Amino acid sequence: MPTLRGLECFVAVLDHGSVTEAAARLHMSQPALSHQLAALEREIGAPVVERLPRGVRATPTGQAVAADARAALAAAESVVATGRAITSGTAGRLRIGCAASMTGSLLAPVLRTWRRRHPAVQLELDELTSADALADLVAAGRADLAIGPRPSTFDGHLDLIGEEQIVAVMAADSPAAAGGSRPMTFAQLAEQPVVHYHPENGLGGWLDGIAAGQGVTLNAVTRTRQTATAAQLAAAGLGVALVPTTALPATYSGAIRRLDPPLSRDIVTMTAAPSDPLVSRFGAEVRRRGIPVPRPIAAQLG
Repeated sequence: MPTLRGLECFVAVLDHGSVTEAAARLHMSQPALSHQLAALEREIGAPVVERLPRGVRATPTGQAVAADARAALAAAESVVATGRAITSGTAGRLRIGCAASMTGSLLAPVLRTWRRRHPAVQLELDELTSADALADLVAAGRADLAIGPRPSTFDGHLDLIGEEQIVAVMAADSPAAAGGSRPMTFAQLAEQPVVHYHPENGLGGWLDGIAAGQGVTLNAVTRTRQTATAAQLAAAGLGVALVPTTALPATYSGAIRRLDPPLSRDIVTMTAAPSDPLVSRFGAEVRRRGIPVPRPIAAQLG
């Protein structure tokens, strides 16, 4: 297989009509350039240039392969240019997986800023409701980076974004809201109808485990796959929902109470190749933003 260096020497000799000039332009010695030409000719099985009293010219074989040699060099330059563009964030594609509850509050502001700074980078988003499903997405090579709760198992690279608080939400005029700003215990939760989660949402199983540890079984009166939907159903009076603060809009109409004991979970970025510059840069932007809590929500939590 001809080397790119050999093809580069061949094309330089054709362009300059001189081994001496070609070697100077490539910052090589003449013997080194001649060695590259000889290796190319051995690979092809015929001379590609012939030496004249003044300079050199292509042989019929050299003329026949010159166009392909130039195309090969152009392709190699394109590979390097594309790689540099992706590394600098001026081109490429970024496939992102995100927990559905975090798309609006955590990811959307980062995407907006990223799009403004890197308009040529194509962004693809996949929203899921399970941390383990997000980890599988990255592990299978279907996402370059995922954002969500810490998965139960993952062989890739994890970086902590921050902690996400879980709170109890309910209709503002419901008996459960009578506790005001006082934290809600799991014993109190056991007495309430609960807007719970579909088994496909990993938050549901995690909450059931926490409740069991407190000696409580949550009384699910309805189930949904989405945390934002659970919050709205609770505000409408269907029951109490346990939701992450990232799922709550700044203008949430229901009541919000902390939990006793406090409940939170780690939110991480998951990557298979943390050394990739484009992925690393985006992950750093997400971690720099952290876990946002709208001021009205923070005010209700005290």
